[in-house]
Amino acid sequence: MGILDNVERGLEKLVRGAFATGSRSQVQPLEIASALRKELDNRSLVLAQGRTLAPNVFTARLSDSDFDRAQEWGSALAEELCDVVIAHVNSQQYTLQGPVRVSFEHDPDLKPGVFEIDSSIEKQAASGRPPGPQAPAAPRRQPTSYQPVLDIDGRRYTINAGSVILGRSSEADILIDDTGVSRRHLEIRAQDGRVVAVDLGSTNGSYVNGQRVHGQVELTDGSTITMGRSRLTFHLVATPGGGGPR
Repeated sequence: MGILDNVERGLEKLVRGAFATGSRSQVQPLEIASALRKELDNRSLVLAQGRTLAPNVFTARLSDSDFDRAQEWGSALAEELCDVVIAHVNSQQYTLQGPVRVSFEHDPDLKPGVFEIDSSIEKQAASGRPPGPQAPAAPRRQPTSYQPVLDIDGRRYTINAGSVILGRSSEADILIDDTGVSRRHLEIRAQDGRVVAVDLGSTNGSYVNGQRVHGQVELTDGSTITMGRSRLTFHLVATPGGGGPR
């Protein structure tokens, strides 16, 4: 089961009571969750290779009756929808400029069962609120941070430095005991929020997902690195808060 499946199950559990028992003419929370994911995809901006900026502040505009139901749940529902946004951001490896915030707003022009999503990219939440009633918003939440690690022969090595050298030399940061590996074979480098593999002129070459490394190759969660007869797996492990490459 994926991260998004788990988040949506939690959302369903939260609203299984009065909020979820309305008629089909009323907005359902999973409809809002789906619309938030679409808004992220449609409003994202590609800044550079491997870096896509997405909205982080969202307002769901609701009809009279739907807004009343949203107010009953207030920040609890907003928090769950905030988790939906963060899960999608993480799964798509989007970049955010600030904390995630989801709120509800009353729009008398909308009919029951119809809603609109407004989004924006903000470094921090605005100090004021737009005119008109609003349901409580979710507390600002930062997306999950990730710690880069390497799995080698059943052992896990955490990449804490900006540059880590792998090779057969005892002076390498991570020793690879393999005669097919050069003394200084490969560098794992964290730069500009990315993690890349750089071949250091090794005799037998380095391979990422079966493709030989020429210059440098960006690593993503699950990337496989081959050096000589050794096979390494790169992972991004979720950590609570803090910084780290995405």
